Amino acid sequence: MKPRNTLIRVKKFQVDEKRRQVMQIESMIADFQRMADDLDRQIADEQKRAGIDDPAHFAYPTFAKAARQRKENLLASADGLRDQLAAAQEALEEAFLELKKVELLDERDAERERHEENKREQAELDEISLRNRAKAS
Repeated sequence: MKPRNTLIRVKKFQVDEKRRQVMQIESMIADFQRMADDLDRQIADEQKRAGIDDPAHFAYPTFAKAARQRKENLLASADGLRDQLAAAQEALEEAFLELKKVELLDERDAERERHEENKREQAELDEISLRNRAKAS
């Protein structure tokens, strides 16, 4: 196996790993958003049951306060993950570009090798042709 083939395999692995990281972060953001939405529903149900929807009211349900805080924490975590997602997407793009560069170099080398092989074959055929002409004369 040529060293460049190994490099291509390593670069493909890196791209796949970066892609998995991006997907994992996207999944976590989606999970946090779903949990925050669920907490919104629970808060609304608790407020409806208590008949109080003002968090500053002295009798505001404790569960609703705690759920509201959990929701804010989840949304803050999701915001932090969005920053990580942007960095992970950038790293994925860079890894992909590196892979493409190596693949293009490999393709160029393969084309050069094919061209050299064609030149050798043509030279051999020319030599055979010259020998046959010399014999025929």
